[in-house]
Amino acid sequence: MKKIMRCLSDKYYLSVTIFVAGLLFVNLAQAKNYNIDQLPTLEADPIHEVVARRVTNYFTQSHFRDFDLDSVFSSKIFDRYFKLLDNNKTIFIKSDLDQFREKQTQLGIELKSGDVQTAFDIYNLSLRKRFERYQYALKLLAEPMDFNVDESVDFKREDIAWATTEDELNDFWRKRVKYDELSLALTGKNEDQIRETLTKRYNQILRTLVQTKPEDAFQVFMNAFAKEIDPHTSYLAPRIKRDFDSEMSLSFEGIGATLNQEGDYTQIVSFVTGGPAERSKQLAIGDRITGVGQKGKAIEDVIGWRLDDIVEKIRGPKGTSVILEILPAGNNSKPKILELKRDKIHFEDREAKLTIKKTARGNIGVIEIPSFYIGLTEKVSKLLIEANQKQLKGIVIDLRNNGGGSLAEVIALTGLFIDKGPVVQVKDNMQHVTVYDDRDDYTYYKGPVAVMINRYSASASEIFSAALQDYDRAVIVGENTYGKGTVQTSRNIAYPIDAKIHPDWSELGGVQYTIQKFYRINGGSTQLKGVEPDIEMSTLQYVDETGERYLDNALPWDKVSVANYKTFFDIQSVLPELTRLHKARIAQDPEFNYLEQDIADYNAKKDQLYVVSLNKVSREKEQQQTDNKLLLRMNERLKRENLPEIKSLDDLPKDFKIRDAYLDETVEILLDFEKFYPKVTGSSLPAGLQLINLNK
Repeated sequence: MKKIMRCLSDKYYLSVTIFVAGLLFVNLAQAKNYNIDQLPTLEADPIHEVVARRVTNYFTQSHFRDFDLDSVFSSKIFDRYFKLLDNNKTIFIKSDLDQFREKQTQLGIELKSGDVQTAFDIYNLSLRKRFERYQYALKLLAEPMDFNVDESVDFKREDIAWATTEDELNDFWRKRVKYDELSLALTGKNEDQIRETLTKRYNQILRTLVQTKPEDAFQVFMNAFAKEIDPHTSYLAPRIKRDFDSEMSLSFEGIGATLNQEGDYTQIVSFVTGGPAERSKQLAIGDRITGVGQKGKAIEDVIGWRLDDIVEKIRGPKGTSVILEILPAGNNSKPKILELKRDKIHFEDREAKLTIKKTARGNIGVIEIPSFYIGLTEKVSKLLIEANQKQLKGIVIDLRNNGGGSLAEVIALTGLFIDKGPVVQVKDNMQHVTVYDDRDDYTYYKGPVAVMINRYSASASEIFSAALQDYDRAVIVGENTYGKGTVQTSRNIAYPIDAKIHPDWSELGGVQYTIQKFYRINGGSTQLKGVEPDIEMSTLQYVDETGERYLDNALPWDKVSVANYKTFFDIQSVLPELTRLHKARIAQDPEFNYLEQDIADYNAKKDQLYVVSLNKVSREKEQQQTDNKLLLRMNERLKRENLPEIKSLDDLPKDFKIRDAYLDETVEILLDFEKFYPKVTGSSLPAGLQLINLNK
């Protein structure tokens, strides 16, 4: 079991991701009148040579992917480094890249020796180019604002060719500034207020550039190297490593949100279940934090700030409040202000939970599993013993948005639902395949099971759902999963002896890298393909770029031999009837009609999602149409609940909750499934063991 490593959630690989969980607070002054001569010329610290050599050694010697750090791979690192520095191609022009072309094939040699001078030279150029762009943006603020012209700006630029002249970039930046101006105008600000806000914002970005540190350049370059190997390999700078370790410890004080930087915006990428941010029901993944304030003090505009500075503003002890200005996901959304009270985020807030759904056809247990944390199986075993006492018709395992966790836990958890047998197959970088089994003869729950998955269910979630699908032990419901079939481990860069030999060294950080691939017991990998549900929850699917298969250097799909196992029940024979009943129900369900309308609208507009009108009348019309649609739906929901209609979304009762239509339908599918299911109940545990567990 010691060989089993953690399949870490995808959110950990982002080098700029920081968990908002600490206690400190920094009051930042607004930056004004910065000059390009104030930009630092960054130079590598001596410790970077040590770190670069050690990281290179980890990746070349221990990574699952066999690669040569040759001239071809070096050129790929070169391209990815520029992409990380300027993903939307808004600061560099072609000649900027060309001046370093002679170095692009040498980066591998430099990494092996610890020489990162080329990386720092490129980063220093990026600082100057970005500084010049925001100086240009400040000049544009002096021009008259005209929101009556019919033009638009396209923010999806990563696939276009590099601009060949500065004039090409000037046109984009003119539109970019106009977009910022119009966004503020739509909130009711006049021209003077818009100029004041944006002047502060752009100057704050200049301030951030002036305060850039050598570690900033080093971590971007090392992650260009890491991400070129595979998407889930990372260099963790010292501060990022501390945040990583804090999240894995499952004990925090803060608002319970994970943030990362997208351009000049700080974006919410996930929530801790039970944390203040998640409990508020006012935030969503993709929302951008544009302002932060403390209770009783003015909100500071934080667009363009360093991510760690923003985190320090949000951090604070339990019981204190932070005020956030939020720009909801989507280019046409309106900003909103909310107050969150910081709290202690305990281990149990992320534990699995059992709730009982009561229906006219019988009661169903629902076990929600946010992640595969250490201790999950022990918790779920207790929940199953509890469920066995409640005369339930079946159990739903909710793995929606579960990004993974411990491989050991998913093997043990699967064992709660089968007598014994293989659970998952794992192949290491020597191409050796190991089959991991559930070896006991105990089944904690023998009744009907449905597993809920969606396109954000990944890694360990895919192992569990695939195993129960292959055994025909559960009906899998939802949508195709993410497709992450790899296992990562994390390591400290510092050796134990370093503290004695080099007591003056600063922290070295860590690495996370892929060491294994896992496979279903039927031999197929979940890599890229994911797990396909037995019953698609919706007749339509989002046509977007969510999933491992859209990452440009993900490991390929392959397969190994089929493991030796026996199926529990012929689910395939009853799927046609279950699907027929499911489709008949959702056709009459208003919530599914809303969902499918939204999916259809998204798919129809997906090619224009990043194209935003710069005409105020058009934008106001779009926003009004969105508001009207949401208000109409909400009043239809209120009417179905025999509640009074509202005139504005702001009037919605705070305690009103939109029902979880996917969960409700999964319960109905499971009740249908129960009619066909073999009549076995309870568990195969010895009575004494059940009693001991019940008394815990």
